[in-house]
Amino acid sequence: MQTYRELFRVPEFRPLFAAMSIQVAAGTLSGLALGTLVYTRTGSPLLSAIAMFGASFMQVVGAMTLLSAADRVPPRIALAGAALLFCAGSLALAAPGMPIAAMLAVLLCQGLVSSVTGGIRWGLLGEILPEGGYLLGRSVMNMSVGVMQITGFALGGVLVATGISPRLALLGSAALHGTAALCLRFGLTRRAPRAAGRPSVRQTWRSNATLWSSRPRRAVYLSLWVPNGLIVGCEALFVPYAPDAAGVLFVAGALGMLAGDMTAGRFLPARRRAAFVTPLRLLLALPYLVFALTPALPVAVVAVVLASGGFGAGLLLQERLLALTPESMRGHALGLHSSGMLTMQAVGATVAGLVAQHTGPGTAMTVLAAASVLVTLALTPALTRPFAAAVPAGSGRPPGVRADAAEPAAT
Repeated sequence: MQTYRELFRVPEFRPLFAAMSIQVAAGTLSGLALGTLVYTRTGSPLLSAIAMFGASFMQVVGAMTLLSAADRVPPRIALAGAALLFCAGSLALAAPGMPIAAMLAVLLCQGLVSSVTGGIRWGLLGEILPEGGYLLGRSVMNMSVGVMQITGFALGGVLVATGISPRLALLGSAALHGTAALCLRFGLTRRAPRAAGRPSVRQTWRSNATLWSSRPRRAVYLSLWVPNGLIVGCEALFVPYAPDAAGVLFVAGALGMLAGDMTAGRFLPARRRAAFVTPLRLLLALPYLVFALTPALPVAVVAVVLASGGFGAGLLLQERLLALTPESMRGHALGLHSSGMLTMQAVGATVAGLVAQHTGPGTAMTVLAAASVLVTLALTPALTRPFAAAVPAGSGRPPGVRADAAEPAAT
């Protein structure tokens, strides 16, 4: 599978793509509205950052307890049910007079649900698409995230700028989640769970230990999680940095991410992909160093666009993760990546908020960007080693990884 046209000819890919796109738009719309609402009520950059990204803290709880369900529940029922739960959560957040503590409790519950749905979704994607289609399909999904974030943040920014209550945006988010639930329920076919047995905490721990036992996989996971999480911490400070123009900065970030994912997923030759991993991860952080000078909005927008192109490294690292993982564990492996990534994003947002409380948003962004550069450089040697031998015998090649790309060039 080499073209987007072939991809969208797969019947079940279309509703899965549509539902995910709608849910991303719903999440970005509610995230900006909620962050603005909390910042307006409290004046706290920390609470604003937690309101936007704090739900990701529950990802680590789900990854340690519930992730074995990713391969052991019927995917259609699970994904549609999760969308309905998010719809109910958005309705609750829109309730007038809800205390900040209650809002954060709802967000934590949503994060616990998300800790499982990532693995279910990406494992289902591997089932739906024929061999060779996963990388292209995931690339298109990532590109959709960029487009929908642009839509969601732009709409949210307009609502904030025109003085419309953020609660209306939360109601709009609830409607979108409900629409996604309908797409999943009536667009997907009924499928049995991908793995036998009942989900359990014990099975989750056993699979996590197996995945984490490989040194090459550990390096890939850390490279996917830490630099990304630190830069999302920078993004969490857009509202305090530019309260009246945060939507512009979020749109700039989504545009950059869209360009980076399109380039990495569609245009980089397979033999050269690994060589771009480190440069893209450095690109993710270096432009944010300009915030040490507290740049005006046009300069800040350019820096954010350039930096967000570096998120394309995540797609290349996921390809490497698949090559290092037995086929029977790929749903769990991708779910662990998703949960760990979102957890580190929440950590980055919280650290950013704490630093900004004492130094200011621009300085905090600079500190986190510098830390991201240092982590990237520290992890690079582990990613330069050949890794084909680390794939367990009999596991087969992962979807989307060609035979001539089994041992990528050094980064």
